[in-house]
Amino acid sequence: MDQIRNFKTTPLGTFPHCHDGRGTLDFTELFTGADFAADIRFFHHTVLPPETSIGLHTHGNDQEIYIVLAGTGRMHLDGETYPVGPGDVIVNRPFGTHGIENTGAERLELLVFEVGCAE
Repeated sequence: MDQIRNFKTTPLGTFPHCHDGRGTLDFTELFTGADFAADIRFFHHTVLPPETSIGLHTHGNDQEIYIVLAGTGRMHLDGETYPVGPGDVIVNRPFGTHGIENTGAERLELLVFEVGCAE
């Protein structure tokens, strides 16, 4: 069924130097914007091996949400840095600058989705 996808069994691809970050992360695009009636632009399963990162980058008029499933890391939000771990949900504000890095010895596993904001 097209409306049900399992992120645990969907194969991961690779993405080197995401937003000029360190190393190569693993990810799969579970859903694209075309899969939603709402303004959800994508829904990804993302895995950062130890010592990898998603580099600092700035979005437009949208919000990107990270849900930490496993591992530990450091989230950079608008000039501040926060430790993150399993169960944390991070909401990046519209026009905000953010990035995340794996600071642990295990994989940092995330669900990431982006939602457009009303004009």
